[in-house]
Amino acid sequence: MTYPSKDLSVAAATPPGFAEALPDEPLKVIEPRTSWLAIDFAELRQYRELLYFLTWRDVKVHYRQAALGVTWAVLQPLLLMAIFTIFYSRLARVETGGVPYPLFAYAGVVLWTFFANAITASGNSLINNVNLITKVYFPRMLVPAAAVAACLLHLAIASVVLIGMMLYYRVTPGARLLLLPPLILLTVLFATAVGLWTAALNVKYRDVRLLLPFGVQVWLLASSVIVPSSAVPQQWRWVPRINPMSAFIEGFRAILFGGSFDTPALVTAVVITTIALLAGVIVFRAMERSFADVI
Repeated sequence: MTYPSKDLSVAAATPPGFAEALPDEPLKVIEPRTSWLAIDFAELRQYRELLYFLTWRDVKVHYRQAALGVTWAVLQPLLLMAIFTIFYSRLARVETGGVPYPLFAYAGVVLWTFFANAITASGNSLINNVNLITKVYFPRMLVPAAAVAACLLHLAIASVVLIGMMLYYRVTPGARLLLLPPLILLTVLFATAVGLWTAALNVKYRDVRLLLPFGVQVWLLASSVIVPSSAVPQQWRWVPRINPMSAFIEGFRAILFGGSFDTPALVTAVVITTIALLAGVIVFRAMERSFADVI
C-alpha cells in the first residue's frame, strides 16, 4: 500500500486549519521610510501603552529599596536651596527683585532638578536596558522618553513644597499661571531633545556616561538657578541668553512671582529647543539601527 509523499516537518509545524486561516493580503508591510524626519507617528501611537509601563517601571526602580522613598524628590532641591541661601543670600547678598531668596532659589532648583535628572536618566536609559533593546522590537525612542516622563512625578512632588513656601511668604500668582503648562512642556521637550542626543551617543561612546555628571554641574552654573541673569556681568550676559534652561527658569519665576518676561531670551529658547529636538530625533533614528549590535 502506497501513500502520497508529504513533508512531515511542515505538517507537524503547521497547526490544523492554519493555512486556511491566513489572510489573502499581508497584515503589515515592512518598507523603508520615506519621511525626512523618519518618525512613524502611527507606530508611536500603537506603542503608547508601552510608554506608560516603561515610565511606571522607571518610577518604581528609582524608589526601590530607598529608605526615604519619595522624600528624595523633595530632599534634593531643599538641600540645594539651603546651600545656595547660606552662600549667596547671606554672604553674597544677591538681589532677587524683592522675592525672598529661599523662595527664589527653590523655584529655580525645582525646575533645574527635573531637567538634570531627566537628561541623566534618559542619557543612560538605553545602556540600562540592554536585554530589552536586543531581544524585543519596539520604537527605541520610547526608552529615553519614558525616563523623562518618570521625572515629571518628581517635579510634581517637589512642587508641593514650592506651593507651601509661596503660602508661607504670602506670594500669590496671578493670571500668568495659565502660562505655566506651556513652559513646563517646553522644558520637557528640551530635556527630551538632550536625552535623545546623549542616549544615542552613549550607546556608541560610553564616555558620555562619565561626562554627564560633570556636564550637568557646569550647566547649572551657566543657568539662572543661583543668581538672576541681570546679576551676570555684561560681558557674560550672552551665556544665559543662549541657554534655554536659563530662559525657562526665569520665565518660571516670572509666572509665579511676577516681574517682566525676557521675551528675546524666551523666543531664542523656543527656537533652540525646536532645532535641538528635530536634530536629536534625526540623529537618534539614524543611529537606532545599530543599537542592538553595538550595545
